[in-house]
Amino acid sequence: QLVESGGGLVQAGGSLKLSCTTSGFIFSNHHMAWYRQAPGKQREWVASITNGGSTDYADSVKGRFTISRDNAKNTVYLQMNKLKPEDTAVYHCNTLPTNMKWGQGTQVTVSS
Repeated sequence: QLVESGGGLVQAGGSLKLSCTTSGFIFSNHHMAWYRQAPGKQREWVASITNGGSTDYADSVKGRFTISRDNAKNTVYLQMNKLKPEDTAVYHCNTLPTNMKWGQGTQVTVSS
């Protein structure tokens, strides 16, 4: 199970930290990722972190977002800084590659 939280409404330039709490699989064994889906667009990959802690980011968020994980809490995080209106989307986490049923996601809305 994947449960995302931490979204909200924020002004451009602001920050949010998303959390994804997982259960039902051995979290520490899996690579994890954040994805997002904006209205009328396909879901896209945002950032990922390997089971060893290596990270990677989409060009659109590089330098602004930071992905991290806490294996003791079975949780993956996404710190989002310098938010832009184009970051508005529903954010989801999943394994990488995606193996789990998608959660409900958390809505992030950035106003200009």
